[in-house]
Amino acid sequence: MATSTSSDSSTPSESSAPAVEVPRKPAARIRTHHLHQAKVNGERFAMLTAYDQYTAEIFDQAGIEVLLVGDSASNNVFGNETSIPVTVDELIPLCRAVARSAKRSLVVADLPFGSYEVSAQQAVATGVRFLKEGLAHAVKIEGGKFYAETVRAMVQAGIPVMAHIGFTPQSEHALGGYRVQGRGDDAGRLIEDAVALAEAGAFCVLMEMVPAATAAAVDAAVDVPTIGIGAGNVTTGQVLVWQDMAGLRGGRMAKFVKQYADLRTTLSDAAKAYGDDVRSGQFPGPEHSF
Repeated sequence: MATSTSSDSSTPSESSAPAVEVPRKPAARIRTHHLHQAKVNGERFAMLTAYDQYTAEIFDQAGIEVLLVGDSASNNVFGNETSIPVTVDELIPLCRAVARSAKRSLVVADLPFGSYEVSAQQAVATGVRFLKEGLAHAVKIEGGKFYAETVRAMVQAGIPVMAHIGFTPQSEHALGGYRVQGRGDDAGRLIEDAVALAEAGAFCVLMEMVPAATAAAVDAAVDVPTIGIGAGNVTTGQVLVWQDMAGLRGGRMAKFVKQYADLRTTLSDAAKAYGDDVRSGQFPGPEHSF
């Protein structure tokens, strides 16, 4: 291809002008219909728990689509042995901090044990508190088809609901501890639970500690996206407790956890180094003084 030439007196072309940087439009907030579209398109999304400003900011900026302010804060923030003792009043401030800090992620709040089981009216009232006071975008409740009418009432009240079936930690005493659910003939029950909850209006079904084959059957039976934790890799999304994912909690991990960092060792080393510097007089040094 011939190349044209120009004389020194020619007017500079537009391409030689300084480039003007156009501000990037902030990424749109993830909504429930985006998760549904992911399933339609055969795409996947990630979900992590978050309980405070900084983890919410970090995970949001890392592109995590859904943040769960889980009742797992009970045994990962408040020092309880299980998720059962945590209350609505304890979770709402955590939820508010996460929702204020996440600019793109969908923020889902767990309804803790005792805050929705009494009646559909109780569930609606609790859900309203999490959306109004906690600034959540959706809530999650545990339980099977028994709660279909509860889900229906919440959805009709304008509260997006994520359903949670399989192993439900709030029912660990009734289930006989941490046991895999949906094996053998019990798989049919989980499918019935998922179908009933989806038909009642749940925008997503989370499955915990369920055989991969059962999870696949549930996913095929519902039009809404599914999320797995210990449920194989056929679900639309996956969720982990962030302290497990990042190796902060320490101790023996569940089989379904993959640890992506060792923050416990990193923080321990940093704390020891800080303590040593303080005791030896190395910190604060002249560079840290006014």
